[in-house]
Amino acid sequence: MCLIVFAYRAHPDFPLIVLANRDEFYDRPTQALAPWSDYPGLYAGRDLLAGGTWLGIHQQGRFAAITNYREGKTASVEGYSRGTLTHAFLTGTADARTYLTELNRTAALYPGFNLILGDASGLFYYSNRTPGIRKLTPGIYGLSNALLDTPWPKLTRARQALTAQLEQAVSIEALRRPMLDTTQPPPEALPDTGVGAALEQLLSSAFIASETYGTRATSVLLQAKTGETSLYEFSYPEKDGDQPVQVSMVLPVFGTEEQSDQPGIKGR
Repeated sequence: MCLIVFAYRAHPDFPLIVLANRDEFYDRPTQALAPWSDYPGLYAGRDLLAGGTWLGIHQQGRFAAITNYREGKTASVEGYSRGTLTHAFLTGTADARTYLTELNRTAALYPGFNLILGDASGLFYYSNRTPGIRKLTPGIYGLSNALLDTPWPKLTRARQALTAQLEQAVSIEALRRPMLDTTQPPPEALPDTGVGAALEQLLSSAFIASETYGTRATSVLLQAKTGETSLYEFSYPEKDGDQPVQVSMVLPVFGTEEQSDQPGIKGR
């Protein structure tokens, strides 16, 4: 994933709402959202090159998503595939904090990443580019290819759009719309991540399109307070338009071990 915005315990009916765009080279082989026959209970898209996933859920009550940390010319040599981190958590038995504590010992072996994990113990953020494991409190968050809530223009726009949606009737199409935004901010508003001005500009919109690289899919996850969880994926194969897939199941609500009466944004 390259852009994720999410509302955690910020809506009275939906404890978790996640919007995410996966950006990748068009020629990288990919399987759309589907059950994994070799890992029963896992529902996710699949990177057919390295075998991992960018976002998924497991029927045992687990959620995981990952983004790359963009470092340009200063990036370390390629290490293990980051997509295996989400896969390992989703198919494992350790709770989120235990998994991240163990991961912290080997995280330097991976290229830069940001990881969001959820289970009954809560929602957690971890990056191998900043110290510590962060258990998230209720709020609205954004994650791109820098640390959590780094205010890149596309992230700020998407998070503002999600905030506005929480005050309206929840609609999958309305939630997805900000992730289709092709607006590119002026060069002076962009970060310098070491990839050069032209590429920085291309990557500056929520929805990316070029000859070889772009947004391959949008994911929308809704978890109701009843535990009913729906994951939608809209794939964008070249010239084929949207190809939507939906998976729904009842899962333990993420963070059920916590106090659930903390203040958040109230929807109508």
